[in-house]
Amino acid sequence: MKGIKLGSVLSLAILLVLGGHRAEALPGDTVEAVTAWIAAHPTLQPGIGDGLTVRKSDTAAERFTFEARVLPPGQIGFPTDRSIIRSERISFYDMINGVTPNRLTESLRIIYGPAIYQDYERATLVYAYPSPETVDLARRQNRPLLAAQQGQLLLGDRFAYWLEVTQTDSGKAYNGHITIFLREDLDKLETELRD
Repeated sequence: MKGIKLGSVLSLAILLVLGGHRAEALPGDTVEAVTAWIAAHPTLQPGIGDGLTVRKSDTAAERFTFEARVLPPGQIGFPTDRSIIRSERISFYDMINGVTPNRLTESLRIIYGPAIYQDYERATLVYAYPSPETVDLARRQNRPLLAAQQGQLLLGDRFAYWLEVTQTDSGKAYNGHITIFLREDLDKLETELRD
């Protein structure tokens, strides 16, 4: 991405979304369909990756990654079906501008279009963390990362969503992700996050 800033790519993508671009490959679709969609998507392509992963970087301080996986989000397990995508993750690392929940949800809208964005906006909050108990435990055990990870699990009509940012001591987040995944995998991820 020499000479092209991530902001420029996202601005172009906004114009494409407003022009009618919509998601054509989502969790539940085949690996082949998602790979073709990624290759043809103006925001994701061209990028360095293996077909299911796209990495873009302006500098070492600014990185964007998109990953489609045959595994559900959370702890690694064994895929039950290697031909179906179960989750897609958009992540940012940005030490210059920071990463906010609004930036993550805007990236969801840019990449997937208004229908998925509206599903996300109407989704029901299932779990938010850290809980007050976790914050207290982090303080007592001097484990600041426990309290620094702030996230939400949401359940929409079509998909489930996981949004997470990691705050620094100054209160600014430099990295975060939003994951869209199959509704049937929500219980697994919620259990892992609560534990």
